[in-house]
Amino acid sequence: MEILSIRPAPPGGKTLARFDAELSPGIRAYDLKLVKGSTGHRVYGPSLYGGAAVTLAPAIADALSILALEAVAQNENID
Repeated sequence: MEILSIRPAPPGGKTLARFDAELSPGIRAYDLKLVKGSTGHRVYGPSLYGGAAVTLAPAIADALSILALEAVAQNENID
């Protein structure tokens, strides 16, 4: 997995960043959301017409959250 690009979210909410990732060779997901919750960080897929456009297994979401947090840390200090 690889983070392709990451964009900090506006301050004031639980969303820390939006990002694009290559999940495996040739499979990319765009506009994923990194959220800080009460039990840690979580990644969610984008919505489309009020429903989920992409869903992620917990292990994949956890791995993406680690990569996204590392990418955010390289760009600015977000906890």
